[in-house]
Amino acid sequence: MTGLGGPELVLKRRPFGSWLLGPADQSPRRLRVRLQLLMTTFSIGTNLIGALVVFVLAVFVLPGPSLIDQLQLADAIAVPAYFLVAMAIGCVWSTWLTRRVTRWIDLDRPATRAEQIATLQLPLRLTLIEVLLWFVATVLFTVMTVLLQPENALRVALTVFDGMIITCAVSYLLTEFALRPVAARALVDSPPPRRLLAAGLKARTVFFWAVGSGVPVAGLMLAAVLSLIEGDVSTTRLSIVILALGIVALGNGCLLTWLSAKSVVAPVRSVRDALTLIGDGRLDVSIPVFDGTELGSLQAGFNRMAAGLRERERIREVFGRYVGPGVVKEALSSDSLGGEERYVAVLFVDLVGSTELASNRPPTEVVKLLNRFFAIVVDEVDRQGGFVNKFAGDAALAIFGAPAELADPAGSALSAGRQLARRLTEELPEATAGLGVTAGIVVAGTVGDVRRHEYTVIGDPVNEASRLSELAKTAPGRLIASMAAVSQAGAGEADQWQETELVTVRGRSVPTRLAVPSR
Repeated sequence: MTGLGGPELVLKRRPFGSWLLGPADQSPRRLRVRLQLLMTTFSIGTNLIGALVVFVLAVFVLPGPSLIDQLQLADAIAVPAYFLVAMAIGCVWSTWLTRRVTRWIDLDRPATRAEQIATLQLPLRLTLIEVLLWFVATVLFTVMTVLLQPENALRVALTVFDGMIITCAVSYLLTEFALRPVAARALVDSPPPRRLLAAGLKARTVFFWAVGSGVPVAGLMLAAVLSLIEGDVSTTRLSIVILALGIVALGNGCLLTWLSAKSVVAPVRSVRDALTLIGDGRLDVSIPVFDGTELGSLQAGFNRMAAGLRERERIREVFGRYVGPGVVKEALSSDSLGGEERYVAVLFVDLVGSTELASNRPPTEVVKLLNRFFAIVVDEVDRQGGFVNKFAGDAALAIFGAPAELADPAGSALSAGRQLARRLTEELPEATAGLGVTAGIVVAGTVGDVRRHEYTVIGDPVNEASRLSELAKTAPGRLIASMAAVSQAGAGEADQWQETELVTVRGRSVPTRLAVPSR
């Protein structure tokens, strides 16, 4: 499983909020190595710093009898030995648990729902291992102090216990950070399980606020209690104690607040960046879902929204291929049946000798020829702002001025006709077509049933254009227009045409004055 969600574009720049976590499409082997390095570094670094702070506070800062002056050989051996053993046990235990919970990654398969839940709960379970090891240290060192230095037992017990809470809270946030790529793979195309949202963002924020503010205050209260017990603490010593604890409190609160804020900002920023791409027209975007709280539901919701937009755009594109972009816009803005009178120009293109082509060539070759023919027609009609309303076997009906209005529909249709005649002669010499152009009032709109609409134009200009295309099949330039269209065209286009004979075309009682290109 090297991808995250199919062919869509996954955010490439820091998809998980940090370059430390690598790209979204990294291999399982690279992910495993990166995860091991990060978690081992975070675990050793966090616990080492936490142990040093506890040692400095207990030995040098908090008031009470000196621990150094009464240091026993057992203390000198037990403290560093336990730290090394606990670190080794913690690293081995955490690595084993991580590999067991995330073995689906090595099997290169999606996670089941149970595996998703276990993966999202992994930061908490790994933190509980550290809590257990710190709790054992609290009990062990408290018992040793009671036996060897009973007057310092309270100071040691509370200092190690406070250190456990702060260190494990920081470790949880760092572990959750390191496991983001794993969580993203577990939650591919799936929101976080509901059972994990009960203690979501609100509960986590309150907990880290309590740890960041409550534990330092408890440390200051402990200093006050120890000062009262000792009784003869000088003002200078008490000031040093308060300053030292204040520095620790500020540093701890700042670190926890920063890490907690980063855990919230990263998923929100990923959604913000993806929305920016959506706004720029990039609908092929998805984001990794790597958060187990409401923020993960937000990320998953964005991916569902983007998928819906892609599907809508695909439908619009496919629909537009059949009926034209203008009709798509009309259909999306109105769902009613009916029509309206519009002044339009009509271009009718009919292939000459299509029956002979079909009888003398294989069907696949005929289809290829028709596709080449229609490709040229659509290209030129689109270039002039019209749309092909119908493909009727070997003929095409193009409309200029509906559904989208044009400043010069007649001029656009006449220009399209001239360019089509030239291109068909140059690019499709094995087939010829008759082209007829006219203009007039038609009824344009949707007809059919509420279950099935079709946009069409109805009126005499449509019939006239069809008849003119029949006449054009035997004309020298294969292109004939009505003077009604030429007279309504702009001066630049009208100058390209010359008036010819007056003809009454089949099916009409009123004669039509014809026009052909002047050159």
